Parts: sequence; C-alpha cells; structure tokens
Amino acid sequence: MSAYARLHALLVDDDTLVQVCRDLPESACRAQPRNYGVHVVSLGLTKVGEGLADPKLVLAWLLDAIGTPTWALGLLVPVRESLAMLPQLAISAHIRRLAVRKTVYVAGCVVQGAAIIGFGLMAWFAQLLSGTAAGIAAVALIAVFALGRSLCSISFKDVLGKTVDVGQRGTISGTAGTIAAAATLLLAIGYSIGWIPLTVPVVAGMVALGGICWLLAAFVFGSIEEEPGATDGSIDGLAAVIAQLGLLRSDAPLRRLIVTRALLLSTALAPPFYIALSGDHQASGLGTLGTFMVASAAASLASTYIWGRLADRSSRRVLMFAAALASVANAVAAFTALVMPDRLAAGWFLPAMLFVLMIAHQGVRLGRSVHIVDMADVDNRATYTALSNSVVGVILLAGGVFGLIAQWLGIGVVLGIFTLMAALAIVMASRLDEVQSAPPG
Repeated sequence: MSAYARLHALLVDDDTLVQVCRDLPESACRAQPRNYGVHVVSLGLTKVGEGLADPKLVLAWLLDAIGTPTWALGLLVPVRESLAMLPQLAISAHIRRLAVRKTVYVAGCVVQGAAIIGFGLMAWFAQLLSGTAAGIAAVALIAVFALGRSLCSISFKDVLGKTVDVGQRGTISGTAGTIAAAATLLLAIGYSIGWIPLTVPVVAGMVALGGICWLLAAFVFGSIEEEPGATDGSIDGLAAVIAQLGLLRSDAPLRRLIVTRALLLSTALAPPFYIALSGDHQASGLGTLGTFMVASAAASLASTYIWGRLADRSSRRVLMFAAALASVANAVAAFTALVMPDRLAAGWFLPAMLFVLMIAHQGVRLGRSVHIVDMADVDNRATYTALSNSVVGVILLAGGVFGLIAQWLGIGVVLGIFTLMAALAIVMASRLDEVQSAPPG
C-alpha cells in the first residue's frame, strides 16, 4: 500500500483493499485510495500558499508598508475573487472537451505560483519603483493569479468528482485546510510575539515561499490517476453562455444555491472592515497583523476538518450553521462599533470576532463546494461550477460599494448590512435540497 493509500485509510477509517463506490466506475474506484492522498497533499500545499499570501491580511499589509496608493489595497480582494470566477463560463466549455482535466489544474497552479512569487519579488525590490508603479504591478500580478485560480477552480471540482467518491470529498478539503492552518498559525504566532521580524523583506520572502507551495502542488497533482471521459455535451462561444445562463431560469436548486452563495459573500467581504476598525482605535492598525493572522489561522485549524466531515453528511446544514455564526459575529461587531465604540480598543475583542467569523467562512467555503459537487453529475458538474462562480463573480464586482458606505455612514453600518445578509442566507440555505444520501448499511 502506497503512502497516499495509507493516508486515505487513516482519514476515512478504511484499511480494506476492496473499494465500494457509489459514484465512480470500477477502474476509478480502484485508484481512489491513492488519488485521495494526492488530493490531500496537493490541496494542502495550495492552502499553505494561501495562508502565507493572504490578500485580505498579508498582501494588504505589504502594499501599505511599501507605500502604494489606497486604491491598490482596495482592489486586491475584488480583483482576486471576481477574475477567478468571471472567466469560467467560457472556460468550462473548453474543459468539457478534455478527456483528462488534471493538466488544467496543474497549469493553474503554475500560473498562481509564478504570480505570487512575482508579488513577493516586487515587494522586495519596491524601493526601485514609485508607489503608483508598485500598486499597478501588484494589481496586475493579482489579476494573473486570479486567472490561474479560475483554471484551478473549474477543473478541481471536475477531477475531484471523477476520482473520489461521494461521501469522502468534503474530508479532503477539511484535512488539507487543517494542515495548512497549523502551518499558518505557527507563522502568525511568530509574527505576533516577535520571533519572526515583521519587516517588508521577511514578509515578502514568506509570500514568495507561498508561491513555491503552488508549484509543488502542481507537481504532486500531476501524478493523480484520472480516468479519461465525461466529455459529452461540450459547446462553445455564445451558445455556451446562453445555454448555461438558461439554467438560472430552469434549474431551481442551482438558483437557490447561487442566491445563498451571494448572501454569504458577507463572510469574505467583512474581514478588512474588522482590520479597519482596529486601525481606527490603535496608533497603528498594522501592529495587529500577527494577532489577526493568529485568529484566522486558529479558526481554520479548529474548524476545517469538522466542517468537511459535516458537509459529507449534509452540506445544506453546514451552510445554515455557518450563516448563523457569521450573523452573530457581525452583529456583535456592528453593535459595538455603533453603540460602544470605546470597547473596540480592547486588544482581544476584534480578533475574537474575526475568529468566529472565519470559522463561519470556512464552513461556507466547504459547504458550498461539497454541495455543488454532490448535487451535480459527471455531465453537468463543470457547467454548474462555472455558472455559479461567474454569477457570484459579477456580484463581487459591486463589492466596492461597501467601502463607500463605510466612508459615508461608518463601518458599523456596513457590518450591520453583512449581518442581515448572513441572516437571509440561513433562510435560503434551509431551502436547499439534501444532496448527500445516507451511507449504506
């Protein structure tokens, strides 16, 4: 038994040699134990990279530290998220024609790794650039990164559905997230207590190391055993766009999932406002980077594996619980900002709220990912993923309006809006179908 297969046996409590699959052909079922381990290792490496180069925390800190304009900081998350989603309507039709799709994921990892390494080098040599030039370079690199992420997003779910059986997919993401969170937490602790200097060269080097993690992930994922097939029904160009957009009208379960996802964007958009609140009440908001990173990493470490196991039982309930947690965190933060702003000066308060919010965010990410994979089949999985991501990407482009609201009415009002969005998401998630069938026997 290979090391990858032993990892599968350890994580799913199954050390038998006979595989029984509900959603895979026999040949893919035999290769599942090894493929499961490859997924965990490769995905774990990409998530370590995400922790080392988190746009909401680390990259924003770097840009502020090297003196780039404020507009560059404001564009990091919207550009990263929207450009990762919007191209997928066009990409999915081409991917459908590929009998083996792991090469798309490998290419996406290479693009992401190169872009993040470039970001780290840009920050390292920022003294050679003006602030505006550095800002333009940073946004351009994030745009390239997002395009690579788009390739990975659309291909990963498709390959996952072809290589790992229903009931085990969520545990892969949960396990990989837990491993990555442990590594990121160690780094965050090092920053927060001074073991690792919080300087531009050091942080830029860590960002470049994150890019190397994506390159290693590409190498590992290339060894997965993917069965050729599931290429029927691919269409191109405007016909593909029209056909897929038509699902918004004809496919009610998909439509409800997209609405739920849109409402739960509040969990992704809120963290920068928590950091902004901290900056309003401390001499330097940058000094809290380590503490906020600890809170974010600890939340991921404490919750991702559990969310993954729960999602394999009911991704619908995971989305409901995650939305409820986000409502609580944002409501408490909003109330404090509006009614008792002096309490925000407490060093533990906002990181504690971020901890709860990021637990919710991990649940949202795992719940929606497992739900869309399990509700689809081999013929429409790529289409569902592309359409939902593209629609949500369009909505994300409007995310900048929350910055204007915060400037006009205050951050507390924005967090209040996010509270309402998460509360509505509880209702919408409750209307989703239970797409996980009960395990046999």
